Amino acid sequence: MFRTIATVASYVFHPLLMVTYMLVLLLWINPYLFGVHSIRDQMPLLIIIFMSTFTLPVVAVLMMKQLEMVDSFQLADRQERTGPYISTGILYIATCYVSYTSNTIPTAFTIFIMGSTFALFVAFVINLFSKISLHAIGMGGLLGMVLLTLFNYSYGYFAVTVSPSLTFAVSMNHLVMFVLFIAGLVGTARLY
Repeated sequence: MFRTIATVASYVFHPLLMVTYMLVLLLWINPYLFGVHSIRDQMPLLIIIFMSTFTLPVVAVLMMKQLEMVDSFQLADRQERTGPYISTGILYIATCYVSYTSNTIPTAFTIFIMGSTFALFVAFVINLFSKISLHAIGMGGLLGMVLLTLFNYSYGYFAVTVSPSLTFAVSMNHLVMFVLFIAGLVGTARLY
C-alpha cells in the first residue's frame, strides 16, 4: 500500500512539474500580477510553460532512452543523469529568456523560473560527485515560492473557483501547511 502511495506521490509531484505548479498557484493567489482576473485567462501561458518545462524534457529523455543513452526512465545511475540535466537546463534557460524579455509575464514568476533553473544547474554540479534527489529540490523550490508569495504577493487569502456557483477562500497559511505536508510526503516516498 505504501509503495503505491510513494509511487503516485513521486509521479504527481515530479520535479519537472514544479514550475507549472508554481505558475498555477501564482495565478490562483494573485492573477492581477498577470493583468487578468482568473487562471482561465492565462491558459496559453500555462500550456507554453507546461510544454517547455515538462513535455519537451520528457521527450528528450524518451529520445535518449531510444538511443540507449539512458537505461531507464528512473535515471537511477547518476552518470545517466548528465544528458537529461543538460537538455532540461537548455530548455529552462530558453524559458527564462522568454520570460525575462516578455512584457506580460510578471517579475515574480520570472524570478521563480530563474530560481528553478539555478537549482537545476546546482543539482547538475552536485550530481557530478554525488547522487542528489531532484524531487527534494523541486519541493524545496515550490515551498520557497509559496513562502515568498505569502510575504510579498498575496493578500492572505485567495479564491478557488470550482464552478460558477462554487467559490471558496483558501488561507495562505493553510497552503503553506499543505505544501509542507506534501514536501514531507514526497521526501518520505523517495527515501522509501
